Amino acid sequence: MSDHFSTESTTKLLDTFVFGVERRTVRHGDATFARDVVTHPGGVAVLAFNDGGEIGVIRQWRAPFETYLWEIPAGTQDVAHEAPLATAQRELAEEMGATASEWRLLGRFMVSPGWTDQVMTIFEARNLTMVERRPEGPEETSASTHWFSPSDLRDRLRAEPAIDATMTIALHRAFGTFFDER
Repeated sequence: MSDHFSTESTTKLLDTFVFGVERRTVRHGDATFARDVVTHPGGVAVLAFNDGGEIGVIRQWRAPFETYLWEIPAGTQDVAHEAPLATAQRELAEEMGATASEWRLLGRFMVSPGWTDQVMTIFEARNLTMVERRPEGPEETSASTHWFSPSDLRDRLRAEPAIDATMTIALHRAFGTFFDER
């Protein structure tokens, strides 16, 4: 059997303001099969540090889990032709009420490559200036912002039954073994 796969056709099943769903017919050798794929323009997240070394997080309602979750500022690359860094800068101001003069790319990762093409780009932001928060939508408007030392954040997250993967990856990129330290 061949190692070659190719998409023969794509049918749009759903298109929302955040994501789409496509059914892709894929050829592998003599056979074809269908895969449903969630399409997404990409996202960004920001691990922000204030001058005291505290990490900025938000406590935000998330409908899929029907509860408030701890997250770092993040958002969808939903502005046409906006570079990931510009999206990150916008999201930091909207969600945390901060701007930063120092930015560092922490990395990019595929969110869940078995069913979505979403790629998340994570930045570290330092040398912050606090500005007016500009939340968008009911979840951001009702979200609360918090600043925790790394050890306090670690303890708080360990007490949660499950935590946000994007924040986990950002913390491991910045600290190495963030959750392994006791």
